[in-house]
Amino acid sequence: MSMGAVLSAVRAAGRQQLSASIVAARQVSASHVLRIDGYSRISKILATGQATRSGTFSVGGHDWHILHYPNGCFEQHKGSLSFFLEHASHAKTGDTTAKVELSILDHASKPSHTQTKADYRFSNATSLNWGWRDFIKHEDLDVEKHLKDDCLTILCDVTVTVLDTEDHSEAAAPEPTVVEPPFGMRGQLAEFIWNKKEVDVHIEVGGETLPAHRRILEAASPVFKAHLSLASATTGRGGGCNSNTALLRVDDMDAEVFKALLQFIYLDSPPRPLEKTMAERLLVAADRYELEKLKLICEAALLQHVDLSSVAAALALAERHHCSVLRTACVQFLSSPGNLEAFMASGDFAQLKTGCPSALLELLVKKMMRQEKGMSTMHRISRACSSH
Repeated sequence: MSMGAVLSAVRAAGRQQLSASIVAARQVSASHVLRIDGYSRISKILATGQATRSGTFSVGGHDWHILHYPNGCFEQHKGSLSFFLEHASHAKTGDTTAKVELSILDHASKPSHTQTKADYRFSNATSLNWGWRDFIKHEDLDVEKHLKDDCLTILCDVTVTVLDTEDHSEAAAPEPTVVEPPFGMRGQLAEFIWNKKEVDVHIEVGGETLPAHRRILEAASPVFKAHLSLASATTGRGGGCNSNTALLRVDDMDAEVFKALLQFIYLDSPPRPLEKTMAERLLVAADRYELEKLKLICEAALLQHVDLSSVAAALALAERHHCSVLRTACVQFLSSPGNLEAFMASGDFAQLKTGCPSALLELLVKKMMRQEKGMSTMHRISRACSSH
């Protein structure tokens, strides 16, 4: 379990002011090559118990030396080479544990004679150096193999165990991130609806990404429900989103229109005032997502703008999106005395013939019925006059 999960569980149990730390062991390795030139001369100069010392090298934050005793470290080992690893920085860096591997390299620079010591504790309680008193017998040194050109080459591999401490501190439980809605919120009820659940839908529309809630969209529109069942998952985008956030892409619609659509879904009211252009575009969106109440609101807004200059476009819109209220109003407007004749004389009449043939047929029938009614009335008047 991660530290974050542990802290969450502890915080859930009521401990809000928390601090934490992690101690972990890791291993750091490095190597040092020691070459002893003129080995035969050095071995004659140094007596038993005398050593050469390598340069200082560092591994895991500690300094080290290699001690080489060509004639053994003690009298009983004078027939051998002795090697020790010395912890040179103990006074400054303290105790440590290390694995040591020492090899004599042959003339091809490959390990030829190797010894290993695993996990030795370098401390004042034990010793600050450790090694091999009888690393190799003098007679086992091969001149051609180990002492080419009178050089002895040593490879020392050191692995130090390092303890790391990582501090974690948290003052309090993190505050939840509030995602602003893409429309104007009005009143406490609306804010409650928006903030009650975490955002789990992102909608890409018109170059913008809008947040929303799956359950609200699915309850409002069967079209949204179908789309969300097929929506691809996307990673969180900030603002409290999680890895199960659904991504919807909406084509052929402006972001402002979709924001107005969301406002209606969440607040049961479109933007006010609902201007003619927005009403037309929002009606198309409402029909697309099967929001019948919003369609009726948009139709009612468009009724206020029906005149000779707009009736053809309004009637075509009503035909395309099955708006019976708007269609009926347009037909009634054109059926009024003088309106149809004026309209037929305008250039919009051709648009009506191609875009709304059924509405044109209805208008012509009504005109014929009025004409027949007028002729019948004139006939009755004529008969009455002739009888006197």
